[in-house]
Amino acid sequence: MKDKVTHSEKEWREKLSLKRFHILREKGTEQAFSGEFWNHFKLGHYRCAGCETILFSSDTKFESNCGWPSFSNSLDDVIDEKSDTSHEMNRTEVLCKKCGGHLGHVFEDGPKEMGGLRYCINSLSLKFEDK
Repeated sequence: MKDKVTHSEKEWREKLSLKRFHILREKGTEQAFSGEFWNHFKLGHYRCAGCETILFSSDTKFESNCGWPSFSNSLDDVIDEKSDTSHEMNRTEVLCKKCGGHLGHVFEDGPKEMGGLRYCINSLSLKFEDK
């Protein structure tokens, strides 16, 4: 992706709230069932809270009962995936390709009819835009 967004740590801290900074820049996780979008089903797009890139469409959002917003896939060429072995687990981390912000993780336990993936995303890493 061209036009990557880069900021110093100081600039990110000035741009983001403390909670958003913790999620996006320090790879934090919000508490289950606490985020704004875990039970949100309006039509629209979900943007990266760090750089405003459109990442997910409401058309791919589904109820997973995991406590975080879940999507079956992202828009094309907006997500990077990286192996994550922290906390003694083997997972795949999901990052915004444009700004490198931590979004959450992707798992292979999503609905089969939707492709079998579950992008489990922190609400604080997202902003919503109505269609």
